[in-house]
Amino acid sequence: MLIGIDGYEANVSQKVGIGQYAFETIRHLLDQDKKNKYRIYIPEKPIDSLREISDNSEIRIVGPAKAWTQWRLPIDLYAHYPRPNVFFTPTHYAPRFSPIPQVISIMDLSYLFFPEMFRKSDLWQLKLWTDYSIKKAKAVLTISESTKNDIVKLYRIPAEKITVTYPGYNADKFKIQNSKFKIKEIKDKYKINGEYLLYVGTLQPRKNLIRLIDAFILSMQELNDETTILVLAGKKGWLYKEIFEKVIQTGMEKRIVFTDFVCDEDLPWIISGAKCLTLVSLYEGFGIPVVEAMACGVPVVVSSVSSLPEVAGRAGIVVDPLDLNSIKNGLLKVCKMKETEKNLIIEEGLKQVKKYTWEKSAEKTLEVLEKAAEC
Repeated sequence: MLIGIDGYEANVSQKVGIGQYAFETIRHLLDQDKKNKYRIYIPEKPIDSLREISDNSEIRIVGPAKAWTQWRLPIDLYAHYPRPNVFFTPTHYAPRFSPIPQVISIMDLSYLFFPEMFRKSDLWQLKLWTDYSIKKAKAVLTISESTKNDIVKLYRIPAEKITVTYPGYNADKFKIQNSKFKIKEIKDKYKINGEYLLYVGTLQPRKNLIRLIDAFILSMQELNDETTILVLAGKKGWLYKEIFEKVIQTGMEKRIVFTDFVCDEDLPWIISGAKCLTLVSLYEGFGIPVVEAMACGVPVVVSSVSSLPEVAGRAGIVVDPLDLNSIKNGLLKVCKMKETEKNLIIEEGLKQVKKYTWEKSAEKTLEVLEKAAEC
């Protein structure tokens, strides 16, 4: 069987969220499945990391990139032979028209819950393109039971059409790190001084960073702590300027550090050096940084909404993302935590992360692809 895959999102150098999911899913499918053949479709030449994992597959460059899934990719799926038996899109957007059975992945439906947090052009595209993609797909993959329930409710499709494939994490890199020297080296690189609380992710309104900043300030005031800092690690996203302005307004420039994007090699060390990782988003389809933090033996403070309680399990300190005091109390709980309590949470986290492997995700994905090809 020939499996076609949309490699657009996997062919980027700074992989976060959907890019990370797409790349790791492709990598593990190619690594585990030796009976089928693969063709990876991209609109421009492959970056080194994609080229390296694609030795046993065909890379087909079909440009240009503009409106790629709307016309250029579909035309090629019709015109180029042999056609794949099934086409997998690890993003929301399937080819606009296709003679091949299609499977798509949906990360989250934040654009339906918080439309005001998206550019009008992006929102229109997300709503329209996702709608037709879900309707045309033979099967839908998603990354949490929470998101599956949202898809069933809002798109009114049978639950049987949707399969949950939890994302994984790099267990070789994200683990309890004992090298204080290496942690200090990475902290120095990103100008992080002393103890810190950590956020990892794109800087955008949905991540609820304005409330996190306020909660951090209140918790430090209550503790009379003048040294602990808040580190916001991630690249700039939609409406990021409001977050920078908030820091300036509060006069906390020295206590709140922006690192910008943190490379894969440095991220495990930044997480390992933190007192806790905070992800108090208004909505998350999954939340890979939570898994990575638990694997590193770092407590996590997470929202009580969407997928985050599901992902963190019993290891999470759960807070109401709309309640400033709740977030503050979550941070205080971590800061006041005794060693025995911390060890219990770490132990729960290490149990929880065993659920999340890219190998398991790829196995389930392949099952769905093979079934869709038979329809």
